Amino acid sequence: MSNIKSVFSVMSIAIPMFLIQSCAIKPLAWKPQKKPLFEGVTKLNNELTTIEKIDLGGWVGAEDIVFDSKGNLYCGVHKAKNDFSDGKILKINLEGKIEIFYDAGSWVAGLHFDNQNNLIALSHKQGLISISTDKKVTLLANKDDKGRNFLIPNGLDIDSKQNMYFTNTSSESPYTLKYGRKLILEMKPNGGLYKYNPATKEVKTLIDGTYFGNGVVISKDESFLLMVETTKYRILKYWIIGEKAGKIEVFMDNLHGFPNGISVREDGTFWLGFTTKRNDALDKIHTKPSIKKIVYGLPQWLQPKEDKFGMVMHLSENGKILNTYFDPIGNTMPEAGSVKELNGFLYMGGDNLPYIGKYKLLDN
Repeated sequence: MSNIKSVFSVMSIAIPMFLIQSCAIKPLAWKPQKKPLFEGVTKLNNELTTIEKIDLGGWVGAEDIVFDSKGNLYCGVHKAKNDFSDGKILKINLEGKIEIFYDAGSWVAGLHFDNQNNLIALSHKQGLISISTDKKVTLLANKDDKGRNFLIPNGLDIDSKQNMYFTNTSSESPYTLKYGRKLILEMKPNGGLYKYNPATKEVKTLIDGTYFGNGVVISKDESFLLMVETTKYRILKYWIIGEKAGKIEVFMDNLHGFPNGISVREDGTFWLGFTTKRNDALDKIHTKPSIKKIVYGLPQWLQPKEDKFGMVMHLSENGKILNTYFDPIGNTMPEAGSVKELNGFLYMGGDNLPYIGKYKLLDN
């Protein structure tokens, strides 16, 4: 009898909690295209299983990676796997020595040096900031031109005139694992793409509302930029100059996974990193809002888990896939969200990886 009472006691708590969680999300229906096969230039290989690991000293989540003129590596990290309550910017020298370059108190996503060697960063706590060589921090912007907060500022790039282009994934909530799932399931536009002009100190909204706006990169000729929309498996092109200035096009659609970070090569082509491959179960329930509410209300241990699957694509200036690199089992490089190239090597980070993967390029 006592066992029966215990079961009913647990259910009396669990069921209301489930109902509360389910009501906390108002998802929209969305029908993804049939996912592409891994064939041809995207045929699976084991290239990323040969990486060298650069340790992060107990921190995790190198969401973006940049290098200074001496080759020192900088990355934003957070406290622990799935714990985003604290974060730093690390500096790792050529010998692998780690130092805390900036104590951000939160995860830092986008990073880029300006022409004065200031490190421009996107802090989840502060917004768009500038860190001088003597580590003086200046707040550039923490709200858009409509007064909405940058709560999950994400991808960042800077043009030759020092204009800063960046995304904000959400103006409604700081990032947590649970809120990330909510963004994926709801499929509602949030945040946006922005331009910060350092001369006027003004923020301009370029795209109002994105579907998990993520990585940003400016083309080599600076005529356009690319912005990743993670939950729609696509990349948008925003024209900066010319007859199409201000126009938005789809650069690539129906990608093989959840695209994350994007960077440009010296030859004008692009590197695209992925958090993981697509999930068949998720694609199926996207058309059924009621099912998505149920899934969101489930305890975390019953939630669908993302596959460990490392993937990086080399893209042409026109959006053609030129080459693909994989760790299909994910034992070595289980995610490759951020990707940067330097001196013949690819450097890759992931949201929850305790290291950066370093891969020797052979044929690019």
